Amino acid sequence: MRERLAVTPAQYRRVAFIALAALMLIVATGAAVRLTDSGLGCPTWPKCYGHLYPPARAHAFVEFGNRAVSALVGVVAAVAAVLAFTRRPFRRDLAWLAVSLPVGVIAQAVLGGYTVREKLAPGFVMSHFLLSMVILIAAVALAWRASHEPGSRPRSTDRTLVWSVRCLLPLAALTIFAGTAATAAGPHSGGLVGQHVKRLTIMGKNTLEWAVHQHATAAAVFGVAVIGVWLLKRRRQRGLPLDPLEPLTVLAILLAAQGLIGSTQYELHLPAAMVWVHVVLATITWVVTLWAVAVEGQLVPRRTSLPVLDEPPERVSETVGTLQSS
Repeated sequence: MRERLAVTPAQYRRVAFIALAALMLIVATGAAVRLTDSGLGCPTWPKCYGHLYPPARAHAFVEFGNRAVSALVGVVAAVAAVLAFTRRPFRRDLAWLAVSLPVGVIAQAVLGGYTVREKLAPGFVMSHFLLSMVILIAAVALAWRASHEPGSRPRSTDRTLVWSVRCLLPLAALTIFAGTAATAAGPHSGGLVGQHVKRLTIMGKNTLEWAVHQHATAAAVFGVAVIGVWLLKRRRQRGLPLDPLEPLTVLAILLAAQGLIGSTQYELHLPAAMVWVHVVLATITWVVTLWAVAVEGQLVPRRTSLPVLDEPPERVSETVGTLQSS
């Protein structure tokens, strides 16, 4: 069986990218469930109204469809995990990353079930989205590592640039977290009109405005940092042509688009379609940030240099003996 399932590095690279695309897709379908007010379309889990199939209702079909897509994504993740062990040559790092994908999908399914049972409580909804971002870290790492053999890329000696790019990651995480808080306080609860769904109210009636301002501030800081790192990299690579697909360039364009969409949707009182685009672009932005970190690679390890001996070895031995006797 192992020989029948054996795959080449090139074949497994395609599998890894398919798994990454599938895990990004489930974020988009999950956001669609919430923004179409279908979060409680199937108020029971894992069955829908006690059945294996949804009733003839639009919101039930949307919610159940997301569950079906999640199951398909789980199959894709499981296939990626199995093929990681039949890849020739076998790589332990790919196997560990691949196994984490179906584990993450299962954790998402369980958390999604509790989210439904808790009637879309804000903390569960936020955790559901944030867990997807964590799983994408493993998916991006798997796709990147599957594309490069160990030792094929030289380590970087530019510590300033590498650490500057790495520092963008926590800023991106903070921006996304603030965005989930704004969504949890906003008008899109995920439930139908008349269904009681709790909203985030940590600042009382002003929670939405407060959360949006925190999200905007974090996004502005993130955007300025990206521009600063982009300029730093251009300075370090003076004389090289500008690659329009370089991850920092793509990231800057995405953040500019996100800023425009975010401000527009706020002025238009958060229309569902624009919020969905904002969420999808946020997911892509997170993946591109991870991609930028991966492109910069690992640093050359610091080595403690030995002192240069100006004296002959015999004289050094006499000096060491004198010190020991004293």
